[in-house]
Amino acid sequence: MVKHIVLWNFIDSMDDAQKEAAASRMASLLEPIKELVPGAVDIKVVRNELSSSNRDVALISTFETVEALNTYQKHPAHVEAGKYVRSVTCNRACLDYEF
Repeated sequence: MVKHIVLWNFIDSMDDAQKEAAASRMASLLEPIKELVPGAVDIKVVRNELSSSNRDVALISTFETVEALNTYQKHPAHVEAGKYVRSVTCNRACLDYEF
């Protein structure tokens, strides 16, 4: 199994309502990809709600294999979602690991 975790901040020009709307749109674009990619186990977008965090939003996903993760990253729906995500976020950090 492979865990794929991506963290972002929203761009500075966004207010709280815009950030909430952006997180919702990110979820609506990214989470359904689970049904399109063989080997995708779970894809979830979560919004930071605790002041102890230093990122605004995260993608936490699980794949059966590294190959499934690679398929997800190249999938047209992911590529298209990435265009929107890059337009509203900055300071991307990513951690992938096998377990």
